[in-house]
Amino acid sequence: MQRLSSPFARLLPDRLYPATSESEKVRFHQLHKQTGNRIRYRKVDDETGKEVDSEDIVKAYQISKGNYVELTDEDLEAVAIESNRTIDIDQFVPRDEIDDLYNIRPYYIAPEGKIGADAFVTIREAIAATDKVALGRLVLTTREHVIALEPRGKGLMGTLLRYPYEVRDEQDYFDDIPNIKIEKEMLDLAKHIVQTKAGHFDPEKFEDRYETALRDVIKRKAAGKEITAPKPAEPSNVINLMDALKRSVAAERGEKHSASGGKASARKASSAKRAHKPAKKARKAG
Repeated sequence: MQRLSSPFARLLPDRLYPATSESEKVRFHQLHKQTGNRIRYRKVDDETGKEVDSEDIVKAYQISKGNYVELTDEDLEAVAIESNRTIDIDQFVPRDEIDDLYNIRPYYIAPEGKIGADAFVTIREAIAATDKVALGRLVLTTREHVIALEPRGKGLMGTLLRYPYEVRDEQDYFDDIPNIKIEKEMLDLAKHIVQTKAGHFDPEKFEDRYETALRDVIKRKAAGKEITAPKPAEPSNVINLMDALKRSVAAERGEKHSASGGKASARKASSAKRAHKPAKKARKAG
């Protein structure tokens, strides 16, 4: 990509804040079962089994089995990219052209000081007005990353993007999926379920049920209570997707469904709907 030579082709200097966190998740330590002491991991020689001091450990890249190229800190400095805490903008693209597959991690970006704020606000308003996303480059921990910038409130949200070599080809996984012609009745039932469960995206309704249950187990264990696993769910009697869809529709309507009577019920509902339509048209004509 060719770099832009524009008044706001570079944001400087900016502050990046991770937009997500997993610090609230439960984390475990490993203990020695007999003593209750913490377990520590030591680095040992793969052949001799002897512990190796940190100053005797070097980085190496395996070019073939058992054949390595050692790299010193000086070697790595030769490929280090200068980091001046700026984001160099290369291009502006439509948001819908960025495949979600390339998204890695979001950051909040805010300006630092009055000088940075002028360029920051200018580019924020420009990409908002043109409905574009700015693609730029920045260095984090010696590596250069591509980042997509878009307005978010008074600031910007930057999403680190993967390089093409990091993305696998979907055909390697999807090619074996058979081309199946779906019966109209099955598709209609499936669409009905989608419509009855339609809503709006509200992450406040997300519930990490495993995390909640895990904390409850820890709390009960700490209180000296016995922990017992719940009984496994009874195996389902549903034998195919069509029957599963009908059961779901019937449950939503508060009805009972049987595999043998499902089609008759569907035909009955369809006939009733057709019989109702002429009367509706007659009222409009009158």
